[in-house]
Amino acid sequence: MRTKTASPAWKKFPHADKSFVYAGAALKNNWERLHRGDREPFPADSAVQEAWRLYHQGEFQAAFEAGLAAGLDGYTAANKAAMIYATYLEDDDRRKLELFQAISSRSDELQRAQPKNLNGHYFQAYALGRYSQGISVLKALTDGLGGRIKSALEATLRLDPKHAEAHIALGAYHAEVVDKMGAMVGKLTYGASREVAIKHFDTALKLLPDSAIARIEYANALVLLFGDKRMDDAVGFYEMAAAATPVEAMEKLDVELAKAELEEE
Repeated sequence: MRTKTASPAWKKFPHADKSFVYAGAALKNNWERLHRGDREPFPADSAVQEAWRLYHQGEFQAAFEAGLAAGLDGYTAANKAAMIYATYLEDDDRRKLELFQAISSRSDELQRAQPKNLNGHYFQAYALGRYSQGISVLKALTDGLGGRIKSALEATLRLDPKHAEAHIALGAYHAEVVDKMGAMVGKLTYGASREVAIKHFDTALKLLPDSAIARIEYANALVLLFGDKRMDDAVGFYEMAAAATPVEAMEKLDVELAKAELEEE
């Protein structure tokens, strides 16, 4: 008989800060600022609220477990906690891919139960996008994941055209496809183009004028699309991202990423 082993404990968020703790009414009072990127509505369920408190202060594993325990209404908190943890803190590549696949599966379940839940679509696209980067974007496109990512992001924006993070992700999708497939094949086969990528990033920055991640992803896209011709612009975006003021754990990780990238220049 095989003994089931417990899942390894997640790494701790390395930038704990009291200002990221939103106890009591502080969560609701700051909700619009905390969720202006993903447009998640404030939850009525106190258990889901607590999952989000844990998430924003960087207690990602506890937030994940609390979100799952709260049922379908807690899936978004659980999914975002798992995504940010896997993207920024998990070192094991196999474990990362497992986390992204599990997020996608829960998102399928959430879409069936709550088809108008915009983040049921968005977080699936995010997870599949990161999964694609993990196995190689070219392989993911060949396997048909590109179409699933694009469809999920477009579904998100149909539900809420002001979903800034979906605009960022769709801009990144267009840039990745053009970079890997070329401008002509990217446009004819996947409907991807430099112009559409830039349009989505510009829209995201209008919606999130102080966002570190919007600038980081925009910078990455400029390098993919234009190479050295736009390197100065890319560096400028990274400098602005590094100077941003984070109000919660995910934003802190974005700022630290920008700083680390600049140090490597």
